[in-house]
Amino acid sequence: MNKYEVIIMFYPNANEEKRTAHFERLKKILEDGGKITDVDEWGMRKLAYEIEYFKEAFYYLVSFEADRETVEEFDRVSKILDSVMRHMVVRLDK
Repeated sequence: MNKYEVIIMFYPNANEEKRTAHFERLKKILEDGGKITDVDEWGMRKLAYEIEYFKEAFYYLVSFEADRETVEEFDRVSKILDSVMRHMVVRLDK
């Protein structure tokens, strides 16, 4: 298993209940195929530039260990969820 970090940006107009449900779904994917080592909720942050006319987003940073298939499934589901603005998975050096 490799070590990864993912930053997840949620739309600011997504209500807390929906955002939490979608984040828990994404966490479950990572837990089923690997191990989450750290979750850091950054909260609402200002964006460097507007994305779809939004100037803010709600951020989570998650560190985890998983195999490639788990990361691919996480990426697939993140693209489908309507409350996720952007996400980026980065593999950490060995």
